[in-house]
Amino acid sequence: MELFCSPFQLSAIPIEDGELYLLAQLELPLSNEMMLARLIAETAWRAETITVWGKQHRQPRLTAWHGEAAYTYSGLTLAPLPLTPLMLTIRTAVEQATSRRFNSVLLNYYRDGRDSMGMHSDDEPELGLEPAIASVSFGETRTFILKHRHSKRTLKVPLASGSLLLMAGATQSNWLHGINKSSRPLNPRVNLTFRNIS
Repeated sequence: MELFCSPFQLSAIPIEDGELYLLAQLELPLSNEMMLARLIAETAWRAETITVWGKQHRQPRLTAWHGEAAYTYSGLTLAPLPLTPLMLTIRTAVEQATSRRFNSVLLNYYRDGRDSMGMHSDDEPELGLEPAIASVSFGETRTFILKHRHSKRTLKVPLASGSLLLMAGATQSNWLHGINKSSRPLNPRVNLTFRNIS
């Protein structure tokens, strides 16, 4: 199945109980390689500890939170840093591509194949009932896994450098998503998930 007609066209990926769209290449003023290098160098990365099922765990990646409001998930409250000029440039491109507004961004830095993201939903109250989450990736291609909460159907979407994935509608209510560890060596990847905090 062909997922997109044009590298610069946002195209729907058919899923039940949700909305999912993919853009192969977000239009930006700098190359994907330059974006990756600057994000790694210019971001104040943090190693955070979260609480899952009553136990504390060090997140297997580095993170940063920028925007207009605090954000709480898995027992962790993130105070926002201001959006940097580079993040504002990316946000403008994302808003133009999706026709949606975003006021905050969570950045994830996957240093190698050992870094990962556990299966979860972005369903915190401050995101609203049907949040739109726009995910932009730079660097190594990683496989984004979605699993339906009830049917257990699984969908795998490779997210290449420069790609934009938009989750909307009831996706967060009905699907979990995450990124597995890899046993093979992988290059760094930075992912920005833009969201609107109300």
